[in-house]
Amino acid sequence: MKKIILAASLLFFGLTGLFAQEQEVLPEMIFEVTEFDFGTLKKGADCTVDFVFRNTGKADLVITNVKTSCGCTTPTYTQAPVAKKDQGTITVKYDSNRLGSFNKTITVTSNAKNSPIILTIKGQIEDVPAVDNTVKE
Repeated sequence: MKKIILAASLLFFGLTGLFAQEQEVLPEMIFEVTEFDFGTLKKGADCTVDFVFRNTGKADLVITNVKTSCGCTTPTYTQAPVAKKDQGTITVKYDSNRLGSFNKTITVTSNAKNSPIILTIKGQIEDVPAVDNTVKE
């Protein structure tokens, strides 16, 4: 019975050690900011932000998916692997032809040990006042 307990303990601690070593060589994605507030913008204004990140881990970072909470938000991102200590960018564009306030999330999935990461954009889109082009006499 003691041999079974000893064997099980060695197996458990051995596997735990292997898992811990694997965790140490994973990439880690650290963003400068994870939330951006556009404030109040006029309808049709540029509504684009760059989320810059750095790979602080010990292996190449690969983004596998970037999903937005709404079709009104379009992401583009670094496609190539990001080497350790290098940086990449996720650019997010919101359709500013939609009036009213917005609060959208962008879920970034990667091979990083802290994946997934949620980014947030928010703001308010106001209508552009109509211009009176009538000629006054």
